[in-house]
Amino acid sequence: MAITPLTRKKETYSDFYKDLTISPVNFDLARKTDEESIKESIRNLVLTDRGERLFQPEIGCDIRKILFENIGPETIVTAREMIKSTITNYEPRCGLIGVDVYGANDSNSISVTITFHVINKQEPITLNLTVDRVR
Repeated sequence: MAITPLTRKKETYSDFYKDLTISPVNFDLARKTDEESIKESIRNLVLTDRGERLFQPEIGCDIRKILFENIGPETIVTAREMIKSTITNYEPRCGLIGVDVYGANDSNSISVTITFHVINKQEPITLNLTVDRVR
């Protein structure tokens, strides 16, 4: 079967790789498309602290501040709400289905499972993150 403009998969969203990888096929910048692009964007939003981006100080989640507190039920709820509000405010390309947060008391880390769907598509996509304390 030949690939024509009608049978080719439509790319809705695309972003460049963070390290500006060169595509070996056409020697242009390689791109992440659709689900992978949105996964990378959500990962960046959750792992960015407020004030970390120049000229955009309001973007970020501040999730690392929670890791210095004792991880309990109220900390888990706070982390879940922070992640939900960050994704709904700063990532318009996805519809958030759910956020599950699990705390590991011994290692001062939080495991996050984010379930979302790409706008105009219905299949759910899951992103798993682990946020560790670095200091």
